[in-house]
Amino acid sequence: MKEFGGQPIRVFVVWEAVLPTDWTAPSTSTLRRISDTRAAQFWDKGRLLSRAMGERDRRSIVWDQIIVYPRQAVWTQVPPPPSYRGGPVLEAIERARAEIRRALAAP
Repeated sequence: MKEFGGQPIRVFVVWEAVLPTDWTAPSTSTLRRISDTRAAQFWDKGRLLSRAMGERDRRSIVWDQIIVYPRQAVWTQVPPPPSYRGGPVLEAIERARAEIRRALAAP
């Protein structure tokens, strides 16, 4: 996010119960990892977002991903098509950055 300082982007970080160690909401120290004011963080214990994005069973849980939406995207009953979706996060960062740069440059 530092790379896009001052740019009109919004980030939603959704923490969810996936691993056996995910019993409770993230700790304050975990939430501090993302301190940019353009980011909002949520605890989704029931994985409602994952289900809305296609989770059908344990093998299809939507997690550890970066999903980029175009500026005009509007969520209704289901999420709109993303302009980029990749994961795991550590492997998807560079492609997500490129997509965000492209989206910011678009009229």
